[in-house]
Amino acid sequence: MKILLVGASGTIGQAVEANLKSNHEVISANYANGDVKVDLGNPESIRNMFEVVGHVDAVISTAGVAAFAGFDDLTDIDYQTALNNKLMGQINLLRLGKSFINEGGSITLTSGVLSREPMHGSAVISMANGALESFVKAAALEVDNFRVNVVAPVFVKETMAMMGMDTESGLSANDTAKAYMAAVTGKMHGQTLDAPDYL
Repeated sequence: MKILLVGASGTIGQAVEANLKSNHEVISANYANGDVKVDLGNPESIRNMFEVVGHVDAVISTAGVAAFAGFDDLTDIDYQTALNNKLMGQINLLRLGKSFINEGGSITLTSGVLSREPMHGSAVISMANGALESFVKAAALEVDNFRVNVVAPVFVKETMAMMGMDTESGLSANDTAKAYMAAVTGKMHGQTLDAPDYL
């Protein structure tokens, strides 16, 4: 398959690419580097990316920016960034990319466990994740020539270690990548795939 991987330079993105590249052609897209550059917060940048890349069998997004901060510390910009980037950026991959997906292909987006298991500091992230999961469920009712799903990772061990957190409750990036592999190769449509279910 020809697969466009948005957010390929991130911790999860690198693991997804490593799992895909032996059997598939992977085109990496990132904000600052990769085979093609894209700014998820800019619809024109997303349009340009698809024009450059052309038709693909699958799009995977492991990207999306949202602030982690206490409720009283969140600014207007924090909310707008999460809405423009993590939410609308990924929604626009479907809206603007749908005519570039080959028949029977797929688009896989990324939410996160904080949509259903929020914690202190996660208000903006939980908002974007929950909205994205609802969007995918609804959009799938009207998309019939390819599949659309969303993967909900838990905290990634590598990121937790970097932040000095206990990694016991986390999942490695490589194990997290298995849910993305399942979304690309499986038959599910309109689903939220919880990463730990695909170990």
